[in-house]
Amino acid sequence: MAELKKRKELSGLFAFYSAKYPQYEIFVDKNLAMQKGVSVGDAMENLNIMIGSTYEQGFIRFNNYYKVYTQAGPEFRKQPSDILNMFIKNDHGEMVPYSAFMTIKKTQGPNEISRYNLYISSLINGIPAKGYSSGDAINVIKEVAAKTLPRGYDIAWEGISYDEARRGNEALYLLLVVIFFVYLILAAQYESFILPFAVLLSLPPGIFGSMLLLKTMGLANDVYAQVGIIMLVGLLGKNAVLIVEFAVQKRNEGATVLQAAIEGARARFRPILMTSFAFIAGLIPLVLATGPGAVGNHTIGASALGGMLFGTVFGVIIVPGLYYIFAKLQGDRKLIRDEDHNPLSEDYVQSHTNEPSDTLT
Repeated sequence: MAELKKRKELSGLFAFYSAKYPQYEIFVDKNLAMQKGVSVGDAMENLNIMIGSTYEQGFIRFNNYYKVYTQAGPEFRKQPSDILNMFIKNDHGEMVPYSAFMTIKKTQGPNEISRYNLYISSLINGIPAKGYSSGDAINVIKEVAAKTLPRGYDIAWEGISYDEARRGNEALYLLLVVIFFVYLILAAQYESFILPFAVLLSLPPGIFGSMLLLKTMGLANDVYAQVGIIMLVGLLGKNAVLIVEFAVQKRNEGATVLQAAIEGARARFRPILMTSFAFIAGLIPLVLATGPGAVGNHTIGASALGGMLFGTVFGVIIVPGLYYIFAKLQGDRKLIRDEDHNPLSEDYVQSHTNEPSDTLT
């Protein structure tokens, strides 16, 4: 706890565990107990009944139910030292005082003993400090535990932290899988293994803008920010797909790579700016929200607004340039050799319209 409180990534740390509660510890001399003919097990059970009581039975009288407990009278158990004045019957039926084989010592210890997965444990609660995510807090706790805890001690997680710590970098792996499938879809759409990179490499500026605005506003990269980034990737990817698609069409019509890139950017420039800035304007109320849940609204709004602003301003410049680079790398190579871009239906219609028609005489 002392080391965790030194870290700036954590706040609100507290634990109910304390080993300083005043207690009395009982020491039983097994050799003396055996000499007196006293069973230690029977002595502890008898002491438990005398001090802690035990339920024997119940009975009904005057239409009321009464419970019967066995316990020493209050005047015989006022002080801890009264335990030594109690007696236990030995194997010969003689009453032997506890003081004959037992001593009491003042000590300190925990008020209660909690367990987690059968291990003695102590629960520590805390939250991430302002500007840090729950993932940062988990990593800090793992780091401090590895350096501070002695051998034989370990940490475990509860609640949402348990699921988050167990998954680890699962979100990163899922993102990579999603990007791979998006790449395959774009490769099938453009019939090229190179051109999809013009779309995928246009996303980092938007993600950078999202992280920059979150950092500027002092917000954490939590689940709200990640939802905003997912929405952001879809919108920026759509803009890039439209530019590249239009450029590919111009390229198939016979335009050069440079001309196709310029025409694609020129054709989609106004629609991209209109839709993007309309979306940015719609996010402003989220960024300026107040009242309950305002932090969540600020996070998701700032994540999408910052990324959309950066992605739109730089995207209309970067995407045509990326298309030019990867289209140059591709050259005249085609995914399908000797592919005919003209639909067969048009050739069929054209061939039939050019045939001479039979005249009836």
